[in-house]
Amino acid sequence: MERMERTDSDTAADAARDPVTDATPTGRLAAAGFAYGAADEERRRAVRRMKTLATGLLLAVALVYVLAKWAGSAGAGGWTGFVAAAAEAGMVGALADWFAVTALFKRPMGLPIPHTAIIPTKKDQLGQSLGDFVGENFLSGDVVRRRLHSVAVGRRLGGWLAEPRNADRVTAEVSTALRGALAVLRDSDVQAVVGEAITRRADAQEIAPPLGGLLERIVAEGGHKRVVDLVVARAHDWLVEHGDSVMTAVSGGAPGWTPRFVDRKVGDRVYKELLRFVTEMRDMPEHPARGAIDRFLRDFADDLQSDPDTRARVERLKAEVLGRSEVQDLIASAWGAVRGMIVAAAEDERSELRLRVRAALLSLGRRLAAEERLQGKVDGWLENAAVYVVTTYQSEITALITDTVAGWDAEHTSKKIEAHIGRDLQFIRINGTVVGALAGLAIYAVSQAFGG
Repeated sequence: MERMERTDSDTAADAARDPVTDATPTGRLAAAGFAYGAADEERRRAVRRMKTLATGLLLAVALVYVLAKWAGSAGAGGWTGFVAAAAEAGMVGALADWFAVTALFKRPMGLPIPHTAIIPTKKDQLGQSLGDFVGENFLSGDVVRRRLHSVAVGRRLGGWLAEPRNADRVTAEVSTALRGALAVLRDSDVQAVVGEAITRRADAQEIAPPLGGLLERIVAEGGHKRVVDLVVARAHDWLVEHGDSVMTAVSGGAPGWTPRFVDRKVGDRVYKELLRFVTEMRDMPEHPARGAIDRFLRDFADDLQSDPDTRARVERLKAEVLGRSEVQDLIASAWGAVRGMIVAAAEDERSELRLRVRAALLSLGRRLAAEERLQGKVDGWLENAAVYVVTTYQSEITALITDTVAGWDAEHTSKKIEAHIGRDLQFIRINGTVVGALAGLAIYAVSQAFGG
């Protein structure tokens, strides 16, 4: 019996060692993430108490057997045979169940009996079987789809999001995650990526035809007229304010042999005609010059879309503009401005960004809670995504189980499992003693009744 309980004194010593620095299997086991902690030690103590009870019951029936045999030899009566038979069968049942329970975790009496110490010797096979069981019964597409469908994630999610406090919580979490992501990203890397993406997209896309189409629509809708009005009005105001400068410029361009008063007359005449022309353009929506501008813009829009020479010139101009360092710096600096704006909006609980996100979440929650069609869509997306994950990565998930079990130390795996289920197993020994005694008593009684 001492051999049956020989691991009990070792357990406390194993638990007392430092699981990090200990070079024993316990230390290696803890380093592998399979620690034997205080809760396991408490379970081991409960197992030891049950072992003591089961062993005590075995010793008790053995003592009863000895006393019954002694009493029978002393002529105490026929009842001693019944007691001895019951006690004898109880001992057999107790020993058989002790052997069965012990064989799960170690070799009984230290003897190399085949098919004993099942857990230590079959640990890897058990891990493989466990992984296969999980894969077949929990990670199959049909099981996952049925389970998710019964949960009704869409409806539950809608009801949860429709609560303002939950929408506030999700908004805060999204804002925190957004700030964290922007803090992790390096501005130089993002600027380089943004600049390259914009430049590459601009190089790959010819801009003349889209510009021509846009200009054509603007002219057809009269959108350019406001620009013409603004330019003409500004030109009129400038001429009124800088009349002397215009006359001086015209006079300065006259030949040197002309008299000065003639130059002034010419300059004054040119200035007045120019001012009249601009004033008429400003005040007359149907001025011929406005019509000429319309025709020019329509022709230019058509050339942008169909004239190869115009399109080639626009592409060359685009390349020159994009190649300038000032433009590249402007593209790169745009990220800094956008990043600062997003971070500021994410930190401010009353910002337009957070208010819009919160309103969108509440609206989505109300729709999900009320619209079965939308619930079905969300459930379908989640089911398809989950099925894809479990069917695609099933082998990797089950390998996590089998590889983890394979990495455990056999001896300490056996100890940990025994700590969890050993107490219930000791009841098997107790039950075996009681059931064996009752069976022995019944057999003896039948044999006495029919055999004499």
